[in-house]
Amino acid sequence: MATVRLSFSPAPVHVRTARLVGVAVARRAGVREDLLDEVRLAIGEACTRAVALHHQYGLAEPVLVEMSDSGAYAVRVVDRAPIEAGLGLAALNADELANEALTDEALTTGVGFALLAGFVEDLQVRPVAEGVGTEVRMVWPIGR
Repeated sequence: MATVRLSFSPAPVHVRTARLVGVAVARRAGVREDLLDEVRLAIGEACTRAVALHHQYGLAEPVLVEMSDSGAYAVRVVDRAPIEAGLGLAALNADELANEALTDEALTTGVGFALLAGFVEDLQVRPVAEGVGTEVRMVWPIGR
């Protein structure tokens, strides 16, 4: 399968659609049934975080979600919020994100990252290569 791309206006109502599409693509890609709840929760959390950041910064640009199954099932959620919205948490690995002490300003990003670190073993958070924003990349193994 190629890459499935979904973009949506930063409204909470669209997060449910992203979760449903993400799980459907995961199932078709061959992700084990016992991992599908984790996929659903992780995609929902990453998209909710992106929508919250767009609202916080008054951004009308769409949130981007890309799903692919090249060797594993990978989901990429991209927001367009200023990189400082990550408050330095983007440089931390999943274990550090899960244990990071969070300030009030970090609640939108930090709590989301901590939850994602609990759902996804292969989690990467980094600035987007093509401009302003953050990319949350999550990967699950394919195989039944």
